[in-house]
Amino acid sequence: MKEKIRVLIADDHALLREAMRNLIDRQDDIEVVGEASDGEEAVQLSSRLKPDIAIMDIVMPKLNGIEASKEIKRVSPGTAIIILTAYDDAQYVLGLLEAGAAGYLLKSARGRDVVAAIRAVREGESVLHPSIIAMLLKRAIGLPAEENRQTGKENLTEREIEVLRLAARGMSNKEIAEELSVTVRTVKAHISNLFDKMDVASRTEAILKAVREGWLALDETPHSADTG
Repeated sequence: MKEKIRVLIADDHALLREAMRNLIDRQDDIEVVGEASDGEEAVQLSSRLKPDIAIMDIVMPKLNGIEASKEIKRVSPGTAIIILTAYDDAQYVLGLLEAGAAGYLLKSARGRDVVAAIRAVREGESVLHPSIIAMLLKRAIGLPAEENRQTGKENLTEREIEVLRLAARGMSNKEIAEELSVTVRTVKAHISNLFDKMDVASRTEAILKAVREGWLALDETPHSADTG
């Protein structure tokens, strides 16, 4: 039997946490393993429970969503973070992603959108619009991260690098499979291996790290997307 996706819910509103739990409890493949009412508790529970996904409000007591995201990625790198926010301003969103979030959902999102995002992130799919990815990567190019060293790239196979390159162009798992003439299952396996080797938990993190480290050039990213 396939293991369920383990989710932590972090929000200071008890009513929202209850609604989210009720939504997730109705799914056969997802389960809630913990609830946090503030940022500090979210970090503590992430460290102890090591959830697959943390769904986190951006405005919380003690530690806000951005600071909590940074801490969660430090204590539990295998946890992918989906931020809940009322704002979709591009610069604001980029800050969330640079803090380690895999993606974000507007608080106006429907229940099925939340469930779909959880599954997509776990499958290694992107939950971001290509234009957001393009802006994020252009900002990452300008960062002096690790002096653009290639360290770590040698651990990746040529096929894994190719999958990463195609993912950076905004292709879905299915599109990557068609491009490489392999099955979607094979692509998922490559992405899972990439996550393990790169010590990340989402496609967003993997692509961002690859660009920061100089493993991918800007012309290998979704340059054709409309950024604005």
